[in-house]
Order: sequence, then structure tokens, then C-alpha cells
Amino acid sequence: MSLLREITDAVVDTNIGISTLLRKCKVLAARLGNKEFDLWVEHELNGYNSPDEVPSYRIRENVESRGNFVGVFQSSASHIPIPPSLIPEKYREYLTKSYFMDPIIYYSNLLENAERKGTFAENWPADYLRIFGDKIFEGMNCIGAWKVIPEGFVASLLDTVRNRVLSFALKIEAEAPDAGEAEPNTKPIANEKVTQIFNTHIQGNVTNLAAGIQPSIENTQITITKNDLNSLRSFLSSIGLDKQDIDELSEAIHADEPSRNPNDLGGKVKSWLGKMVSKAGTVSWNIATTVATQLLIKALSQYYGL
Repeated sequence: MSLLREITDAVVDTNIGISTLLRKCKVLAARLGNKEFDLWVEHELNGYNSPDEVPSYRIRENVESRGNFVGVFQSSASHIPIPPSLIPEKYREYLTKSYFMDPIIYYSNLLENAERKGTFAENWPADYLRIFGDKIFEGMNCIGAWKVIPEGFVASLLDTVRNRVLSFALKIEAEAPDAGEAEPNTKPIANEKVTQIFNTHIQGNVTNLAAGIQPSIENTQITITKNDLNSLRSFLSSIGLDKQDIDELSEAIHADEPSRNPNDLGGKVKSWLGKMVSKAGTVSWNIATTVATQLLIKALSQYYGL
């Protein structure tokens, strides 16, 4: 199996850890000879050094904070929301925004070991409590405070990395199917082309969105019954795919031989998926590439019961 197919399979197979997936990407980056992709993989595996380096999908805005307070006569209050307006302006931006700078495996382990309370806590620096902990609520002192991070945001971070890797790998495969097997010191695709694909599919610098409302993974309802081709076809039609493309998928599903791997979409279906990702953002399918990838993967995953 080619390296590119190993990568696309690893994206779809949730039993394969995200660090394993990214190490395969590290090999691909070396064979492509592309520094931008290599640096991105390096950062995802080992973490980011400063907030300026952190990509947008690793930043959460408008973060809520809560705290524990004590007052006179042994009074106390726990898990009290702290309005941003009560935080000194000098510290407000830092305490209402979170930068997820750690290696990707940290967040993967966080989800695996979570107690499923729905949120995680990012503690405030102790110095902040010393400086203005007694000035948040009159007559009370903050003895502990933390940012509230929804569990779903951490899950979406991991999902975003997988989806962007998939879009990138499929586009590279469309350009040069054997790029992952390139010999040392050779470049199977011009570096400028790889950088363009990287900027579009990894960095998310998609500039080909037309005016109007674009469907998104957050506001698009996906309800597809396992092995029900009609429900799959109906959904694909609702997000703008034409009948010919949908018919091609139906043929691909029927043509693929049953796989021993329950997480395998099948070779012909993967080829169709790559074709659709390449088509996204064009006149014939006016939808953002990253959104298209997420919608198609979730739709096919529901159809196959993955």
C-alpha cells in the first residue's frame, strides 16, 4: 500500500492514534521536500513555542472563567462565573482567550482519560490571584480560578487536524499518486504546488468562497442510516452535489469488494472522495474545501457505520 493510502486510511480509522498519523505525514513531508508541511507536522507532534505560531483552530475566543471565593465570617462561594468586565483590562485578553500550544497527543490523551464532565479547566496563573484576586467581587477574595474549556472544542481540534491531513493527502494523490514513494532528493511535485496545496488545505487559506451562505459542519444536520444508499444520496444532493457525482459514488460503493477492515471505505470510494475534495470551491460545487471534506467524511462514516 502506498504511503498516501496509508495516511488516508489512518485518518478514517479512528483506532489509529493521531500521533501515528502525523508521523506518517512526517515521512511524506520529507519525500515531498516541503518545509512548510514539515514544520506544521513538527509543531503538531511536539507543540508550539509561542502564541504567535498557533493556528486559528487551536485558539478559543470568549472563554468563560469561574472561581472559588472566600469572604468575611467564613463565607464562601464555589464555581462562580467571573464576568470579563470585572477582570482588570491589562489581563482581560489573556483570561478570555486560550491558546492550545501543547503536542497533539496531550489533547488526545485528555479526551481518552476524561471523566466526561463536559468541560476541562485551565487554571489561572497564581500571580494573577495575588495581584487582583481581592478586587473581583467586593468583600471577597478569589482563592482559585480557571478557564472553562468545553470538551467538544478539544474534540474538534483533533478532528480538524485529521480532516486537514485528509484534504492535503487526497489533493497530493490527485497530483501524483506515487508521491509518497519518491526517492531521496527528488521532488515528485513542484515545491510551489505543494505549498499552494498546503496553504489551501492545511493552513485553511481558502479564498474561493463565493458570496452567500456556505454550509458548515456545525449547522448541517447529517442523519444517514447505515447501508441506506437513498438517505446518503439525499444528503449529498442537499449539499449541492450533482446527480452525476452521486451516481458515481453509488457505482463506486457497489464496485468495491467487501473489506476485512471494518474501517476501510474501499479504494474506489476513496478515489471518488479525492475527486470531490478537488472539485470543492469551484464553479461546479460552490462550497469551502475544508467544509466539504468534513461533510463527506461524516456522511460516508454514517453510511458505513464507522
